[in-house]
Amino acid sequence: MKIKEAVNRIESTSESIYAWEHEGYIHISWNTFTILVVPFEAKTMFDCHFVNPNLELPADVKAQISGIIGKFLRTPIKERFPEKKYRLRWIDGEDGFATYISYTKLESEWWLSKRGGGTSMIFTESELEHLKKDNPRLAPAIEAMKEEVKDDE
Repeated sequence: MKIKEAVNRIESTSESIYAWEHEGYIHISWNTFTILVVPFEAKTMFDCHFVNPNLELPADVKAQISGIIGKFLRTPIKERFPEKKYRLRWIDGEDGFATYISYTKLESEWWLSKRGGGTSMIFTESELEHLKKDNPRLAPAIEAMKEEVKDDE
C-alpha cells in the first residue's frame, strides 16, 4: 500500500479521523488529538508512536485503522513510495520552451511535443525501463534525456 493510499483510506474511516503526511511520517488524529504517528519506513507496530494511547476510539474505527496500518506495514518499504516520473527532454527551443519526446505504444512511433504548446508525455521509471528494453539502441539516449517531473508540475 502506498503512503497516499494509506492516508486516504484512514481518512475515509470516520468523519472525526484525520490523517496527513509530514516529514517522513503519517500522522493520525481523532477529533483534535493525535493518536498515532507511523514512520514511512516502519516495519512493525513497535516502530509506530502512540501519542495518546488512553483515548477511547470507537471499536469499529479502531479495527479499521488497525487493518489499514497492518496492510501498510506488510507492504515492502520500496513499494510504499510513488514511482518517480520523468519526461524525455529533447532540446531547448529559441522561444524558451523545451521540446520533449513522446511515444505511442500501439504504433511504436516517437514524436516531439513542445512544452507550453501542449502537454508533454510523462513516463514512470518502470515504463522507461520497458522502453529501453524494447529499444536497446536508444537506451543511452533515453537515459541521457530523462528529466524528473516534480509533483507540483
